[in-house]
Amino acid sequence: MLTITEPAQLELDRIINHEGKGNRGVRLGVKGGGCSGFTYVMEFVNDPKEDDTVFNDDRTMVTVDPKSMVYLDGIEIDYENDILNRGFRFNNPNASKSCGCGTSFAV
Repeated sequence: MLTITEPAQLELDRIINHEGKGNRGVRLGVKGGGCSGFTYVMEFVNDPKEDDTVFNDDRTMVTVDPKSMVYLDGIEIDYENDILNRGFRFNNPNASKSCGCGTSFAV
């Protein structure tokens, strides 16, 4: 399960329409690194890979590979744009701790 808030959905739509270069979605994943152990990664995609889980196919498609899904199941993607912060926020129920900027986490 993956939830996308309306502010995050609007930003995903904007990014795909203005910067996506013909792609129709993004792939969300995790990789080792960051100050807490894992970091979130997003990249443009046109089509999901065979074993990806596909979310939100009726708007801006979000795909997740099987290895990342273990760490991202239940995540909420939000977007903030205020005087101090601008960017996606990942509310991950699987994370035991996160760094201050919210881009890396530990399980």
